[in-house]
Amino acid sequence: MRRNFHQIAYEALAVCNALEPEALAACVGRTGLGPGARALEIGAGNGTVGIVLARDFGMTVEAVELDWGMAAMAQARIAGAGVADRVTLHRLRSEVVLEDLSDLDLITAIGVTDPVGEGVREPRAMLEGLRPHLRDGGFLIWGDLFWKAEPPAPLRQLTEMTNLHETHDGWQAAALAAGYEVVSADVSSEETWDRYLATMDGAARAWLDANPEAPEHKIVQASADRVRAMFEFGRPYMGFGLYLFRKVT
Repeated sequence: MRRNFHQIAYEALAVCNALEPEALAACVGRTGLGPGARALEIGAGNGTVGIVLARDFGMTVEAVELDWGMAAMAQARIAGAGVADRVTLHRLRSEVVLEDLSDLDLITAIGVTDPVGEGVREPRAMLEGLRPHLRDGGFLIWGDLFWKAEPPAPLRQLTEMTNLHETHDGWQAAALAAGYEVVSADVSSEETWDRYLATMDGAARAWLDANPEAPEHKIVQASADRVRAMFEFGRPYMGFGLYLFRKVT
């Protein structure tokens, strides 16, 4: 089974972003949601978020992950955590799953690409696209990069090949414009960033050393080198925010 950089890196992370598990749990706790709540997790990654929602808060979770390797990892972890009866994992595009879901109590979208459909990448448009699937008063936990300062054009172009990004205040303004109130807006510490980057890079380098003959070795190395270079250059301009938004009517 061939591996890619993100599968290797995310297997080593507690949460697949510059985010501490404690910060995630605290954010979920602010919703006041518990057993019986219905949640959608967009971008299941290594399965941690869905597990937290089901195991620690008793929610019933629909989780979406398109990458086959990541989906297999998430499914194994969900089963290992004993929550397979409460977390259903779909290997589909998120907009396909969203078609059949409404009146959700919670949606989580942390570090995701195209959460409401391919090509919808403007911040307000992404947030607006999720809003109809929440019940009145339902919550959206949104996590993403934000610009701490205006980045050099090549860095913005490279980073925004997936989604467009805002400033910390800009994400909150986009949410207000999209029909939410901002319940909380937290910024990951520099120590969290250090842990995140070191964990990913360390996992990739260890895999490269242990698998020198693997057919994907060069691709994984190129990806690891690119990610390291991008973040070494981009750290002065980048932050990571975790936002709790509530749908208002």
